[in-house]
Amino acid sequence: MSDFAAMASRVRDTGRGFAAGAAKTALLLGAAGAAGLAYGSWEKDQFGVRREKLAILPESSAPFRILHLSDIHFVPGQTKKAEWLRSLDAHEPDLVVNTGDNLSHKDAIDPLLDALRPLLERPGVFVAGSNDYYGPRMKSPLSYFSGPSRQKPKPVELDWPKLRSGFGMAGWVDLNNRNQSLVFNRMRFDFTGMDDPHLKRERFAGWPQGSASTTAPSVRIGVVHAPYQRALDALTEAGSQLILAGHTHGGQVCIPGFGALVSNCDLPTWRARGLHDWESNGSTTPVNVSAGIGTSRFAPYRVACRPEAVILDLVAKA
Repeated sequence: MSDFAAMASRVRDTGRGFAAGAAKTALLLGAAGAAGLAYGSWEKDQFGVRREKLAILPESSAPFRILHLSDIHFVPGQTKKAEWLRSLDAHEPDLVVNTGDNLSHKDAIDPLLDALRPLLERPGVFVAGSNDYYGPRMKSPLSYFSGPSRQKPKPVELDWPKLRSGFGMAGWVDLNNRNQSLVFNRMRFDFTGMDDPHLKRERFAGWPQGSASTTAPSVRIGVVHAPYQRALDALTEAGSQLILAGHTHGGQVCIPGFGALVSNCDLPTWRARGLHDWESNGSTTPVNVSAGIGTSRFAPYRVACRPEAVILDLVAKA
């Protein structure tokens, strides 16, 4: 064999080696991706309850339990999710707070209300999220790294009036840009809520009449779907003693040991899930951001961020 022929043979062998290596790498990446999607699909149904305890009630007050629900994103046929939602009534909450994004399908309202039926028999308050007004659309997951998602032209409208009516007929209080006082255990709870800041629909409605001057035991709670900083600032500076929010899905796809990569709003990613203190203009308020219960039906997976409901046990200050 001539030197030229030998060199050509070596080049061909090297090329075949590179091709084989590239094919092997592609297969490994494909297998890893498939395994990741399979795991994420499994984790999205590993529902759990996070528990928090807060000493914010006036002295000598009886304990008070809030069940915080957010981002259910219900789709017809989600039997396991429906059964788990029904089971939450066993925690015997004194109040249910729903911070929006209940739907992920236009036909989900009736099965969602059925799944929530035991909880609808308890006192509740609610605000809306964007996926109560509009259905989700398929999008690239990479788009979230460019900033908060935006409303697409000609959105798919959901029957928000029907959902709101279902909650309202059960006695749950609509807090969208509204305030309301409720009395439990001879203590006044003053609520103020905001419509979804993600859609720029929020307005601070102030506190119920007489809130600032009341001499009776009382606590102030702010409720909002998306925890944009402007909303948290407004509620904190107004004197909220607790703020409840959702929207972030806890990042949904997280890195173990690191946490969320995105929050889908301007909230720092390390605050995308959990109970944290929020400071604004000299005031400080605990904020609970729920990682949520569901996902968009077009992105049905979670990684290192299991779905959750949150039990907040409020107790008297020491």
